[in-house]
Amino acid sequence: MILGPDLMERFRAQAAHVGVELVSDLVAEVDFSRRPFVAVTDGGTRFEADSVVIATGASARWLGLAGEERLRGRGVSACATCDGFFFRNKHVAVVGGGNTAVEEALFLTNFASKVTLIHRRDELRADKVNQARLFANPKVEVLWNATVSDVLGADGVDGIRITDTGSGATRDLAVDGLFIAIGHDPATAVFRGHVAMDDEGYILVRPGTPVTSVAGVFAAGDVTDKHYRQAVTAAGMGCMAALEAERFLARAEPAGDGPAGNGAPEAQMAG
Repeated sequence: MILGPDLMERFRAQAAHVGVELVSDLVAEVDFSRRPFVAVTDGGTRFEADSVVIATGASARWLGLAGEERLRGRGVSACATCDGFFFRNKHVAVVGGGNTAVEEALFLTNFASKVTLIHRRDELRADKVNQARLFANPKVEVLWNATVSDVLGADGVDGIRITDTGSGATRDLAVDGLFIAIGHDPATAVFRGHVAMDDEGYILVRPGTPVTSVAGVFAAGDVTDKHYRQAVTAAGMGCMAALEAERFLARAEPAGDGPAGNGAPEAQMAG
């Protein structure tokens, strides 16, 4: 078995071996109004390119608890698909009330002996089909009008502290794992105003492609995918984006011959 960080390091080494220049820095600003496109980093380095692939990913939203941060990766997770297997025949809790939370809870019933879904309101935001599946599953218990106010444990999760949103009363619940499913934030702030996005900040692409609203700029992975958010699907999109970038460069006009927009309206990009 190869752990994720080890596999990532192998990918990095392979890329370097075939001549890819790897730069560790943060992009602070971009200009996609004409080619060559420009990216300027926090360190002040200016990069120019005739094609760009945006693959900056998305970050899970967390509760902001000290115990949650301390035990992240040791019982606290934001990905049931990634970590559910480690909780076979154990009791786990899921925080959230939307489709993601419900789907995570249902997935975890394939491994866990019990799943407790904790929601701060008295009704779920998930669609009715998902709710029906959740309520029909005998492994699932829902705690309404409740929030997680602390994560308990030393080297791993032993339990969570639950606060009633109405009375403010607290109690401890013994669980072996905690899954946070309250949404993700795509790392796209620097690209706002430069490529078309939806209201949540995900980059819009033509359905089934990595093509954005700017000719020569492509997006891959979690910056555009709010449904799957898996390494394997992101890698597949990365391959698609690389192929599209190569094709674009092969047929593009020389850089500097005009604006980079492709004229695709935002509604068309959304499909």
